[in-house]
Amino acid sequence: MRNRAPSPDVVVVGSGAGGGPMMKRLAELGLNVLVLERGAAVPREDDNWNVGKVFKERKYSPFELWKDRNGKTFRPSSWHNVGGSTKFFGTVMMRLRERDFEAVEHAEGLSPAWPFPYAELEPYYVEAEHLFGVHGNPSSDPWEPTRSAPLPYGSVGSEPYVARIEQRLRARGLHPFPLPVAVDLHPGGKCVRCGTCDGFPCAVGGKNDAETRCVEPALKSGRVELWIGAFVRRLLLAGDGRTINAVEVEHQGNIKTVSAGIFVLSAGAVNSALILMRSATGSFPNGLANSTDIVGRHYMTHNLTTMMAVSTRENPTKFQKTLAFNDFYDGEPGYPFPMGNVQALGKLQSGMLVAGAKYVPQIISRALTKRSFDILTMSEDLPSADNRVMLRNGDVHILVQANNLKSHRRLNKRVKEILGDIGFPLVLAKTLPVNFTAAQCGTVRIGLDPTHSALDPYCRSWDHPNLFVVDASFMPTSAATNPSLTIAAQSLRVARHIARVDFGDRDGR
Repeated sequence: MRNRAPSPDVVVVGSGAGGGPMMKRLAELGLNVLVLERGAAVPREDDNWNVGKVFKERKYSPFELWKDRNGKTFRPSSWHNVGGSTKFFGTVMMRLRERDFEAVEHAEGLSPAWPFPYAELEPYYVEAEHLFGVHGNPSSDPWEPTRSAPLPYGSVGSEPYVARIEQRLRARGLHPFPLPVAVDLHPGGKCVRCGTCDGFPCAVGGKNDAETRCVEPALKSGRVELWIGAFVRRLLLAGDGRTINAVEVEHQGNIKTVSAGIFVLSAGAVNSALILMRSATGSFPNGLANSTDIVGRHYMTHNLTTMMAVSTRENPTKFQKTLAFNDFYDGEPGYPFPMGNVQALGKLQSGMLVAGAKYVPQIISRALTKRSFDILTMSEDLPSADNRVMLRNGDVHILVQANNLKSHRRLNKRVKEILGDIGFPLVLAKTLPVNFTAAQCGTVRIGLDPTHSALDPYCRSWDHPNLFVVDASFMPTSAATNPSLTIAAQSLRVARHIARVDFGDRDGR
């Protein structure tokens, strides 16, 4: 059965770090928005904080099978729910460094420049930090980019065990600083400073994710309608062959078509690319927004390694994500190439990932996690046209070859040395595989040249003037920081652009 629904001003596909700020800001600017979300809201329940349910059974993750470059199937780290992947993110919302917007030479290749400088996005970084209620104090990070306003909340503070580690790092000449985290941890807030942030949904609503900070207030505006369980099949072209006329969506057992003036894809770097591919026509045989075969290419995540630094002393810390350092972000003496960021992980528990140990008896796992300080090293994944997402006979293929590993290995070596020097004689490490998809980006990149990008600097399709793609897809580089804040900042920037250019600032703001 095929139904036609009423026409909103804007249709937004997805409700995560891109779609959430987009819907909220468009509604504030006087536009009527229909949001199509493939999943439903994650229930707040005891299982939210159950390691076995979340990590072993993967209760909240859809069962999907994708294929890697060798044709082997794997289950991706993906979520379909209100709030998108921010429901499960570690709450870190860090700005890209100013240099990340410029062309940067790495040991194994070039990280190209963005089509606009850091200064263009800086005011929207401020807005995004306030929207998500970010806590932190970047003043002790010498590599922090210039900013026009402080974070809305101060640092959440480290528990005594982590505070002592910070002191030891400073004694070695490093510059640790408080991680910028989006948690509701202040007088009157909901955060209870628990040990279940990384990878868990929040049972009390204390994580400042896209649902709590964007979707819920947007729905109260009266200008936003949310369809859950809405699977977008394809976009439909008008007779002119350029304008998007409607979106075709499976919803409530029916196939519906919805028309609008503007369409915004915010389904994630893989799924936004797949929607464009499924929308192929005779005029665009490789998919919409893809006249130059860009869509799906330049797929990136990050080079990521988790480390368990184990000592003889137990670590009683619950909320561990309070510390980071960027001393090797741009390299080190004698090595002029970027290496990356180092930050604390949420406290690992028995039954979660035990770095470097695939099969570990429970008794050993418990002993290790009780005595570990857990960190993540993050290096840039360079954009390569050969690293791509493809749709073959209905199957999703992620064809990826790791790159820039020389710098990542050097970073890991230096971090292990430092951890040993400050009192951790055992460091277990695991570099995550290339098909780890949690930080996916880059498949529908922005640029100044239509022959080398799918979108203009405001995320508008070069091929289709009323189509935007606003999620991590647009990022031309991955940098070596968490992408959520940059996605949200660009979403706010694009929302203002849409309201001004496409609707003439209807409410006069």
